[in-house]
Amino acid sequence: MSKLFESIKINESIILKNKIIMSPMCQYSAEDGFPNDWHFQHYVSRAVGGVSAIIQEATAIVPEGRISYGDLGIWKDEQVEHYKNLTSQIKKYNCIPGIQLAHAGRKASVEKPWEGNKQLSPNDKNGWQTVSSSTIPFHENDHKPISLSLNEIKDLIKNWGKATERAIKSGFEILEIHGAHGYLVHQFLSPLINERTDEYGGSFENRIRLLLEIIDEMKKYISTQSIWVRLSATDWVENGWNLEETIKLCKILKDNNVDVVDISSGGGVSEQKIEVKKNYQVPFAKEVKNNVDIITGTVGLIFEAEQAEEILQNNEADLIFLARELLRHPYFALDAAKKLGEDINWPPQYDRAKNNHYA
Repeated sequence: MSKLFESIKINESIILKNKIIMSPMCQYSAEDGFPNDWHFQHYVSRAVGGVSAIIQEATAIVPEGRISYGDLGIWKDEQVEHYKNLTSQIKKYNCIPGIQLAHAGRKASVEKPWEGNKQLSPNDKNGWQTVSSSTIPFHENDHKPISLSLNEIKDLIKNWGKATERAIKSGFEILEIHGAHGYLVHQFLSPLINERTDEYGGSFENRIRLLLEIIDEMKKYISTQSIWVRLSATDWVENGWNLEETIKLCKILKDNNVDVVDISSGGGVSEQKIEVKKNYQVPFAKEVKNNVDIITGTVGLIFEAEQAEEILQNNEADLIFLARELLRHPYFALDAAKKLGEDINWPPQYDRAKNNHYA
C-alpha cells in the first residue's frame, strides 16, 4: 500500500484513514464570526472528497483576534450550535473535523482580500485597534498595535481555554493552535517582533511562554481530543525565529502533550525573502521529523499524488497538508488513490464514476 493511504494513529481516540489533511484557509465569508452556507458547502465537499481530516480556517478566540471582519469566530456560546451541524456532516464521511484556534494580533483588522486587503484603522468602518507582543506594526504605515499587558495576556489565555471548550462542544476533535505566519503567537516567538523585557520576552524560554501557557489552559478542557500546533519554521530573515529554535520548541511541545506539529514558514515580517518553489517547505518538516519524536506535517506547493507519496516515502514528513490544491480540486484524495493504484471507498452516490471515465 502507498504511504499516503495508510492510516495513522494520532492518539488513543483518533485514527486518520489516510495522510491527506485539509489545511486551514480563510474564506472571509462569515458575519459576526458565524459560519454559513458557504462554509458548509466548502468543508463538507472536501470531506466527501476523501481527506482524512479538515482543519477549519483560522477561527478567532476573541473578536479582535480576527484577521478580517469576515473571519470565523468561536468567542461566544451562540456560535456553538452553528458549528455542530458542520462537524456532524464532516464525520459522516469518515473525516475528522478540526479547528484552528487563532488570534491575528498585529495582522488583524484588515479588509477582505478581494476588497483590497489593506489594514483598517480603529477609525475605519469594520476596523479595530490591534494588539501584539510589542508596538511594532507589520508594515511601516500600518496602525501601531498596542503591546499586551500582563493582565491582558492572562485574560487572553483564559479566552483560549473558553474557545477550546466551545470547540469541543461544537464537535471538533482536532484543536490546532495557530503559531505561524506572523499571527499573535508567532509575534511572541519571533525576536524580530517581540521586544518585551518581561517574562514573555527576551530569551527563548520567555518567548515560548505564551504558547506553553495556552496549551496548559487548553488541556483543562481536553479529554479525547488532540492538540496540534502550526509553526513557521523560520522567519526567512537573519536573526529571526529559526529552524534550530523550532526543533527545540517541538521537543518541548511533545513533552506537553501536543500530538502533531504542522510545519510551515514565514509570514512574520514584511522584509522576508522567500524562494517559493515546489516542496520549498518540506526540508523544514524533514529536519523536525528527524530530530523530534513527534508526528510532523508539511505544507506548501504540494499538488500531485506522486509528489505527496515521495515525501512520505523519503521520511520527510508524516502528514501532507494540502491548501490551494484542495481549492482547485476538492476530490484530490479520490483521484490520488487511483493514480497510486489504491482501491479506496468512494461515496456510493459517486461509485458509478470510480472505475470508468466514459460510461
